[in-house]
Amino acid sequence: MNRRTLLRGGAALGALGGLVGIADLAAHATRRTVAPSDRLRVGYLPITDAAPLLVAHGSGIFDATGAGVERPVLFRSWASLAEAFLSRQVDVVHLLMPFAVQLRYSLGEQVRILAWNHTNGSSLTVRRDIRSLDELAGRRVSIPYWWSIHNIVLQEVLRRAGLRPVVREEPSAAAGTVELVVMSPADMVPALDSGSIGGYVVADPFNAVAEIKKIGRIHRFIGDVWRDHACCVVLAHQDLLDSDPWRVQALVDSVALAQRSIEHDRGRAAGVLSGDRYLPQPLPAITRALTYDGSGLHHPEWSGQRIGFQPFPFPSYTAGLIRAMHGTVVDGDTAFLQRIDPHLAHGQLVDDRFVRRSLDRLGGPATFGLPHDLHRTEEVNPA
Repeated sequence: MNRRTLLRGGAALGALGGLVGIADLAAHATRRTVAPSDRLRVGYLPITDAAPLLVAHGSGIFDATGAGVERPVLFRSWASLAEAFLSRQVDVVHLLMPFAVQLRYSLGEQVRILAWNHTNGSSLTVRRDIRSLDELAGRRVSIPYWWSIHNIVLQEVLRRAGLRPVVREEPSAAAGTVELVVMSPADMVPALDSGSIGGYVVADPFNAVAEIKKIGRIHRFIGDVWRDHACCVVLAHQDLLDSDPWRVQALVDSVALAQRSIEHDRGRAAGVLSGDRYLPQPLPAITRALTYDGSGLHHPEWSGQRIGFQPFPFPSYTAGLIRAMHGTVVDGDTAFLQRIDPHLAHGQLVDDRFVRRSLDRLGGPATFGLPHDLHRTEEVNPA
């Protein structure tokens, strides 16, 4: 690691308020040199959910910790990102947590969740002429993937409104049915504009884009339904953890540092995401996605409109998510869910050794506003 790299990393971390200094970074970085041919490859979708990985790269944090990461590679759909991950075209991804469950238990892939990438950050956006949920009866609503928190929460919200989600079935206003269709996030705004769908549930900044362009309006923030839920997680293959635990620790340290940096200055983070072209959406949409106000919330005390950044994966959420997956309609196999014990799944799917060390290095759970004992109770209310 040369002096320029260390200084760049130190400058990037200046927003952290002295939590980690140049000496600490140098100590980590000089313990090991990563050859250019051995740098980790990270895959992502162009959404604010990927912000910690992107800011870690754009601000030089990966270099400062010695993680050794190439410029992240952009993919357009969750399916293509997962395919690249499984075929080892990329080593690390931010992936929908229910999708990670599917990879582990349906496909038998030896994958591990290392940390939460973010909390909240998604919304149900509808056409501007739709004022209430019952007006979605007889229409199509798009989701980014079947096994996603978007699909899980959307179905709970629809059922609470007296609507029935269906798959591969013509929706009927009289029957109160809503057809669910999978679309890549980039296709959702044009589809809403053309009227081929009545709404979509997706991560930002696609909800912010629809509002700025006056194509749609946010009807409900998903964080206003499931408090501080994890949407995307940092996922790696088990063999990376086994063969290179030092590198994995540096990676998780970098993600945690980037999350803390984003929380400290969201405007600056938006500039990194836009200025370095990690996200193709305009800066006003990215900024808005990171700084929504709290108007129109059902549970204002949850601050569900606000995408959050903290790395710790709570076991209560893993168990609650898997239970919720059982009641979700999808176009595909669900038999694998019967083989999962919600109480054992966290230990099988998540390896939190690295993130616990990262929290300790950054001053403990309180640095991220987390409880000291790292336990919580899930709060879900689709009403």
